[in-house]
Amino acid sequence: LDQWKDFFDENAKNVDLFKYVAVSSGISEKDSEKLRAVCDAVPSLEYICLDVANGYSETFIEFIRRVREAFPRHTIMAGNVVTCEMAEELFLSGADIIKVCSVCTTRKKAGVGYPQLSAVLECADAAHGLGGHVMSDGGCTNPGDVAKAFGAGADFVMIGGLFAGHDQSGGEVIEQNGRKYLQKYKLFYGMSSDTAMNKHHGSVAEYRASEGKTITIPYRCAIKAYNTLFEDCRSTRCSKNI
Repeated sequence: LDQWKDFFDENAKNVDLFKYVAVSSGISEKDSEKLRAVCDAVPSLEYICLDVANGYSETFIEFIRRVREAFPRHTIMAGNVVTCEMAEELFLSGADIIKVCSVCTTRKKAGVGYPQLSAVLECADAAHGLGGHVMSDGGCTNPGDVAKAFGAGADFVMIGGLFAGHDQSGGEVIEQNGRKYLQKYKLFYGMSSDTAMNKHHGSVAEYRASEGKTITIPYRCAIKAYNTLFEDCRSTRCSKNI
């Protein structure tokens, strides 16, 4: 909460910035209390992201209903799901944007999953039929994947790995001695991984398994060297046909 307050104070003169920032929350009672505290401390926030690895539970649906009732004017993003039936359920429960994701290790650990492109295609049809939106969450390893997600019907694409490793991204810098020179790496991890749970919650819950992964990727310096990502997306066939 203190970090949110500091962020708000540092950008108090740039209120428009908060139109592009979302507060992310889990679905426990502690998460609910923190969500309320953050939204009270930063009234300029317009987006709430309800983020779980597996959105197929009545508990998650009920939490969305509670958040919609508590925050009627906020835009709610919720997920992750991969089928049209569940996308419709989340919309009817109060979500505005459905997060579609198949790239956590949830498919192997929990037996729930779907290929990403197929999931976006299916959920986009359901979303647009109800006047909602779809966010393709992850799975993009190159600009072509971003274009395919938009081509499949996604209204938004969430990108992590393509931006990881830069100065502006999160993650610790790790130095390793190579044969010829010192190499730098950055940790990159999903929010359902052991690393994330230990860092943000103090430990991995005894009753659950990690459904995310932690990897090291080469250090990439400043993100300005990666500006060609957007030019590459615009030049792909899918983006030209949108």
